[in-house]
Amino acid sequence: MPFDPTKMKDWQIAEEAEKTMPTPEEWIDKLGLEKDELIPYGRTPRIDFIKVMNRLKDRPDGKYIEVTAITPTPLGEGKTTTTMGIMEGLGKRGQNVGGAIRQPSGGPTMNIKGTAAGGGNALLIPMTEFSLGLTGDINDITNAHNLAMVALNARMQHEANYDDEQLAQRGLRRLDIDPKNVEMGWVIDFAAQGLRNIIIGLGGKKDGFLMQSKFGITVSSELMAILAVAKDLADLRERLKHIVVAYDRKGNPITTADLEVDGAMCAWMRNTINPTLCCTVEHQPCFVHAGPFANIAIGQSSIIADRLGLKLFDYHVTESGFAADIGFEKFWNVKCRLSGLKPNVSILVATVRALKMHGGGPTVVPGRPIPEEYTKENLALLEKGCENLVHMINVVKKSGIKPVVCINSFYTDTPAEQALVKRVAEQAGARAAVSEHWLKGGEGALELADAVMDACKEEVDFKYLYPLEMPLRQRVELIAKEVYGADGVDWAPLAEEKAKKFESDPKYADYATMMVKTHLSLSHEPTWKGVPKNWRLPIRDILVYGGAKFLCPMAGAISLMPGTSSDPAFRRIDVDVNTGKVMGLF
Repeated sequence: MPFDPTKMKDWQIAEEAEKTMPTPEEWIDKLGLEKDELIPYGRTPRIDFIKVMNRLKDRPDGKYIEVTAITPTPLGEGKTTTTMGIMEGLGKRGQNVGGAIRQPSGGPTMNIKGTAAGGGNALLIPMTEFSLGLTGDINDITNAHNLAMVALNARMQHEANYDDEQLAQRGLRRLDIDPKNVEMGWVIDFAAQGLRNIIIGLGGKKDGFLMQSKFGITVSSELMAILAVAKDLADLRERLKHIVVAYDRKGNPITTADLEVDGAMCAWMRNTINPTLCCTVEHQPCFVHAGPFANIAIGQSSIIADRLGLKLFDYHVTESGFAADIGFEKFWNVKCRLSGLKPNVSILVATVRALKMHGGGPTVVPGRPIPEEYTKENLALLEKGCENLVHMINVVKKSGIKPVVCINSFYTDTPAEQALVKRVAEQAGARAAVSEHWLKGGEGALELADAVMDACKEEVDFKYLYPLEMPLRQRVELIAKEVYGADGVDWAPLAEEKAKKFESDPKYADYATMMVKTHLSLSHEPTWKGVPKNWRLPIRDILVYGGAKFLCPMAGAISLMPGTSSDPAFRRIDVDVNTGKVMGLF
């Protein structure tokens, strides 16, 4: 029987469900693993990716299901909850199903958003371990990233203190690093706005090189993006050596390989290629792997986790960050191109609440009461907002996929409102299902599960939006028009100068186009809801990730270090000193 989420908090549901979690021995039997393919780690073991893939390399892949969404309110519309729910629904139908989601960052967990484990009866467990570090991937990435900065600052100090002959005696050559052109900063896995801009090296000549520096949040690190797109350990190792740390005084890139730190960075990250095994409250297996920023990196669970899941499960569910204009677009044109995998179906999550917002409803603010327009029936407001849903359906259809719209049910929704959304979705050429997985778990997701299984029977003529041969500016123009609905693109002089340079250099021919913009609107302006009309996308700059092989055109300002609010989640989190249990997680 499902738990009652109207009377129990998520952490209480998790605590009860964890009492019957499979043991490592039971997981080995349930997943059909060899004993040495499960790496023990308390209640959250890792899967040995290399061993499993070598053994199952000839096994046919299962069905590949992606989860995306309409443009959300700032509260989110339940993609992770739906990811858990569809796994539970397929499990109730007797299917061999599993999935993959990203690891939550300590910044959002301890800030406003809280943990990213889903909710109600569609929740990932063990919730405490999932929310507080898990098996250490983020810690390993933090150490590997900061080691590159240690190498850079030490090298700059030595080059300032020694002449060329003295450097040669120490086995070093002068890199002539430009202290005013350092690309990387340090990382920490918290939202710490006070570290966005710092000065390091204060003191004497033995205290490092005096320079301006900065911190980002760990999940924004290029190393996290690399983990998400790497196909295996060899690919990870190769990408690490191409990370641009700084530039010399002539403008040439200084890489981790130039600093001779790339091998040690890989040593820190060697275990991160093995996904961690968690599960839903109904005990469907779910891998947790990678946690990259969705607005500046790829924002997906890893290629490695998806490759593994497609070998182990008949249905593998993967989640994309943010809405279809960002998450699905990057899944479609970047992740699938890099992995060579082709999806069978995409689930497009929609809520009545978010659609009313797009219809002109009042502003939704985290931490404040929801305006009554969102809790009372208003068909006119809802129908107007369905323009955003139809737009997102059409985005997914451009890939050759016929999406399944999941109407993620809230207790305040009325039957007439849900029927309206379903009708609009079906008229736009999508399947649609109302799902009550938050309230009822797998039993509430049976209609959704049936729609997804039905969709998986269809042949998909999957095709990318653009060929790799297309120049960068043409790609951005196409994405802006076909995905965002813009009339065109306006390039700032700096961005256009960089774009021309990248287009003329064959080195960048196979770099992925990783768009950077707000997730709160189809446009670059977060206050423009629905489907904005008569606007152009401004590109102000282009960031380069040399190891991940990303070119990131920036439509707006994106901070790599979020700030902590005045009422953060950590104020309500504590530990029961008699049992050691964590209380108060979202």
